[in-house]
Amino acid sequence: MTGHVVIAPDKFRGSLTSPEVAAHVAAGLGDVPAVGLPVADGGDGTVDAVVASGFTRVETEVTGPAGGQARASYAVRNEPGGRVAVVELAEASGLRRLPGDLMPLTATSRGTGELIAHAVRHGATRIVLGLGGSACTDGGAGMAQALGVRLLNAEGDDLPPGGAALRDLHTIDASGRLRGFEVVVASDVDNPLLGPYGAAAVYGPQKGASARDVAVLEAGLARLAAVAAHTHGLAGAAEHDGVVRAMGVAARPGAGAAGGVGFGALTFLGAEIRPGIGYLLDLVEFDRHVEGARLVITGEGSMDEQTLRGKAPVGVAAAAAKHGVPVVAVCGRRSVGDEELRAAGIEAAYALTDIEPDVSRCLAEAGPLLEQLAARVAAGHLADG
Repeated sequence: MTGHVVIAPDKFRGSLTSPEVAAHVAAGLGDVPAVGLPVADGGDGTVDAVVASGFTRVETEVTGPAGGQARASYAVRNEPGGRVAVVELAEASGLRRLPGDLMPLTATSRGTGELIAHAVRHGATRIVLGLGGSACTDGGAGMAQALGVRLLNAEGDDLPPGGAALRDLHTIDASGRLRGFEVVVASDVDNPLLGPYGAAAVYGPQKGASARDVAVLEAGLARLAAVAAHTHGLAGAAEHDGVVRAMGVAARPGAGAAGGVGFGALTFLGAEIRPGIGYLLDLVEFDRHVEGARLVITGEGSMDEQTLRGKAPVGVAAAAAKHGVPVVAVCGRRSVGDEELRAAGIEAAYALTDIEPDVSRCLAEAGPLLEQLAARVAAGHLADG
């Protein structure tokens, strides 16, 4: 298809999934030939986006962040090099999976590990792990435990769930860890594990942690890194079955992602961290779909300063620029100016609040309003035929 429009939005948080955004934009464009290609940056909504691009959804029961059972899904696709599974941490261990109050000290990433294990046992050889929206600050301890890593206290007992319990960590035994797969972490978070820009200090309060809780979680994460640095037999060691220099890993950009699950993936799974939106665009074959296009429409719920720091719309714009295709954006609301957007490769942005100032109505009627907005995009950028 040539002369078409590629519709590649992220979700509108709180109102529409990325596939729903793409569908409403397509409806608003009318008869214009369009390809819907929902995207995500590795966070909440990643599984929905890749399923819309042709992956198959798989559902299973896992442990939720509070310890109860939750129905969660991941996505799979067979490729020439093997079976790829896209696992979204928010599906199993996200804030939205909490049954009630936030649980900053005891929430676990165990369900994420159970999703990975399920995928591997059903033939996956490569795991794409999207990080974001986590309820836990456990350094990926729960994920590792679900994959067969034992985290033991001084008495030889397995640690209970949560970041606070890590203060009692004495020994790590990874001899029984599930193996035979590679992991790529898709994340745009560049925080280290520890310190003032680390997982506990920056993201702990968003998960309900008080100042005292943050100190407890910081101590637990520091203990995890210290013990891992002196433990033999972990995957990803510089020497085969040698010592993982996990204190060095703790300082790597992205180790603090999702409450330190980035650190857990690097240390226990030998993962590679890749920029989230760029990697996901490769997965959904953005380059193939944009070839010959006349316009790309991207967007997300709120276009703000965070957008400019490499979130999905900016990643889409950068990818489209390689093909010389112009990009416009749709959003719920925006707080960045035209000049800043143009510097990021986005020619123009259209917000729901441009046509409906009442934000509550924008959330409740996002679909129909988005179709009106898409008609404005068509009039402004596609009217020349």
